[in-house]
Amino acid sequence: MNDTPVPKFMTGVQLTGHGGLDKLQYRQDLAVPQPGAGEVLIRVGAAGINNTDINTRIGWYSKGVSGATDQGAAQGFDTVRDDDGGWAGVPLEFPRIQGADCCGEIVAVGSQVDAARVGQRVLVRTMQSAPDTQEDYQCVTYGSEFDGGFAQYAIARSSEAFAVNSDLGDIELASFPCAYSTAEGMLERAQLQAGERVLITGASGGVGSAAVQLARRRGAYVIAVCGAQKRDDVLALGADEVIARGDNLVTALGADSVDVVVDLVAGPQWPQLCDVLRRGGRYAVSGAIAGPLVELDVRTLYLKDLTFLGCTWQPKKVFENLIGYIERGEIRPLVAKSYPLEQIVAAQEAFMAKTFTGKLVLVPPAVD
Repeated sequence: MNDTPVPKFMTGVQLTGHGGLDKLQYRQDLAVPQPGAGEVLIRVGAAGINNTDINTRIGWYSKGVSGATDQGAAQGFDTVRDDDGGWAGVPLEFPRIQGADCCGEIVAVGSQVDAARVGQRVLVRTMQSAPDTQEDYQCVTYGSEFDGGFAQYAIARSSEAFAVNSDLGDIELASFPCAYSTAEGMLERAQLQAGERVLITGASGGVGSAAVQLARRRGAYVIAVCGAQKRDDVLALGADEVIARGDNLVTALGADSVDVVVDLVAGPQWPQLCDVLRRGGRYAVSGAIAGPLVELDVRTLYLKDLTFLGCTWQPKKVFENLIGYIERGEIRPLVAKSYPLEQIVAAQEAFMAKTFTGKLVLVPPAVD
């Protein structure tokens, strides 16, 4: 560790177990972590809120839970099994500092890290390579398997903290890592090409609004599904068409009418997504906020030669490309509101209400 002075204690929010909002504890006496070999210490400027923060808190990833996220978002689920409550299907260690998004400045480094990194502004990759293997599909999530950005300071492996050169503020930059890398990962896996028609569900949320921008960047024709009151917001992001959430997709678009579906919702309307895909179409999914259990007619899958893509792991090039898009101004942040970290409960309540378009971001107190 170099000689950059940092305090001994910090403010942060600890998740003390799976459950309701009462499991979030705002504390001002947490020890500032020390960077080990290959690690950097980041003074956090801002950290975005994501569905994974809510899902992890309430244990929604557990196979004991079958309902939509919003059914347990405030109070949790009684059916959570602690042995598989994390997104990776393994027990979570508590207390845990969440925060999958992290923007900040490197203030200290551990051994085996170039001291010249001190002072760099960085974004931390959310979906990271597992530290003990380089095998594809082996990954860990920032703020889940280890502490994240809901604090004044955070540790990250140097290889997972990416320098970013941008005129955007910390709040704006903190809206990118999780949502935009998830969206770009889905489009990359689906091999979306210019001129193709893509249907994006949940298009007003963090990942959905990112997917609209990133699909448009690729030259695709973008059809977005969102609440009717958010239509203008999503059109402004670059959608070519907007379908109101709940409208029949086959009636609106016609059967066999889209090349790719990017799904973040699942739920009762899911069979219609297969119906609107053309023969040989691709379905990519990285969320199920309307409910994880769906009805699949397997005949639709094989008779239409559909390809299904579950999207969690991301190759490093996805985040490297994202940094490039940011630095070249090819995508823009969409921050609906920011909150002081101490108002995390109010911020998560607003997040769960889904009355906004884009991202909500938390800001830790300034370091004295």
